[in-house]
Amino acid sequence: MAHIDYYFGTQSPWTYLAGSRLEEIAARHGAGITYKPVDLLQLFDRTGGTRPANRHPSRMAYRDQELRRWSEHLGMALNLRPTFWPVNPAPSSYAVIAAQAAGGGDLPGLVQGFLRGVWAEQLNIADDEVIRAKLSAAGFDPDLANSGLFIGAQQYERNLEEAVEAGAFGAPFYILRESGECFWGQDRLEFLDRHLASL
Repeated sequence: MAHIDYYFGTQSPWTYLAGSRLEEIAARHGAGITYKPVDLLQLFDRTGGTRPANRHPSRMAYRDQELRRWSEHLGMALNLRPTFWPVNPAPSSYAVIAAQAAGGGDLPGLVQGFLRGVWAEQLNIADDEVIRAKLSAAGFDPDLANSGLFIGAQQYERNLEEAVEAGAFGAPFYILRESGECFWGQDRLEFLDRHLASL
């Protein structure tokens, strides 16, 4: 069975716009997914990228146009100027990691819940009450917001190292574990789908 290592940021608009398409593709081909939230700013620093705050205004203006176009194309609500952005992604990432380890809930729903919180719901996903509410809504024990801190923090650091080693440099980033084939961006999901179909 094919397996996808999925590197993403819980505050990334492009990860938000991926929606549930990765899970639909994986289900269609019987592929597994391991969710690996990463600190995107550190990933940019480590792999030659530029943090959004340091990008040229023309690049950021084009980013806005693309986000608007893609959100309209996909029919997904998106606020280009979220109330809580940039936001510290670590607490929500720890919650995702702890939930994945615990099992039993809707992990894709939790990930999308955090992303939707930033880009469509004007929520602060670094806030403990928001994290607990998102965990509960996805069928997880809300106490994972606290009990999962240690495992989450450790794995979060490992995810960054693994991302750099595996060749990831942005988000969302999909890597086929068996072949090392890489796909960067929600607009490359169709190619991931075709690749899985060819295996």
